[in-house]
Amino acid sequence: MKNWLITAAVIAVATGPVSAGDVTGKVSLEGTPPDEINLPLDPACGASFKKANPGMKPKTRFWVSEKGGLGDVLVVINNVKGGSAPSAAHVIDQRGCEYLPYVSATQLGQSIHVLNSDMSLHNVHPQPRVTGNPEHNRAQLPKGPPLKFDYKNAERFLKFKCDVHPWMYAYVSLVPHQYFAVTKPDGSYSIKGVPAGDYEIEAIHRKKHAAVDYKGVKQRVKVGADGASANFTIKL
Repeated sequence: MKNWLITAAVIAVATGPVSAGDVTGKVSLEGTPPDEINLPLDPACGASFKKANPGMKPKTRFWVSEKGGLGDVLVVINNVKGGSAPSAAHVIDQRGCEYLPYVSATQLGQSIHVLNSDMSLHNVHPQPRVTGNPEHNRAQLPKGPPLKFDYKNAERFLKFKCDVHPWMYAYVSLVPHQYFAVTKPDGSYSIKGVPAGDYEIEAIHRKKHAAVDYKGVKQRVKVGADGASANFTIKL
């Protein structure tokens, strides 16, 4: 009986859940970011932007913090399998004649819903680069119902644009698992619940890495029950 209990305990340990931890870190910029460009908003959009963003000027945003942290960077763990995509939609809004968020990511299989919170007509025009991901071009009335988009193939920085307001862009990365994050404006990120193991982790910036088909900066990370840390420097 005693031997049976020991054997059962060993089997329980061997078949129990693999421990998981969070991978956290920061992405920093080395070099001088480009000058920001004023956005050519028309009067209606200018008023809408001012209302949605008090005190801000309509400019492009490279998202470099005072301490050198780099925002809007996709951080993804490569060659790992994930669970089913969330049933809740990934939401992008058009507010103040901007797409918000500007850079985001979602698990492949999760529906993308685009809202229009403005009082202006917008046009939602996703332009995939990956074969098999369909291109769309749909008008959206002010305060109209969400436009829904679904994709079957992984793609980094799928571009959404508005043909009515040519400064409006958003970039959504379609990742085949849930182990990814987009850095905050201070450059920090957190990837939750990564199974224990040794992985390749990659940081990709939309502007810096566009010319190399969005291949970013890579390193190895070993994840245990206490998680792991991985910091990156992206050089200009």
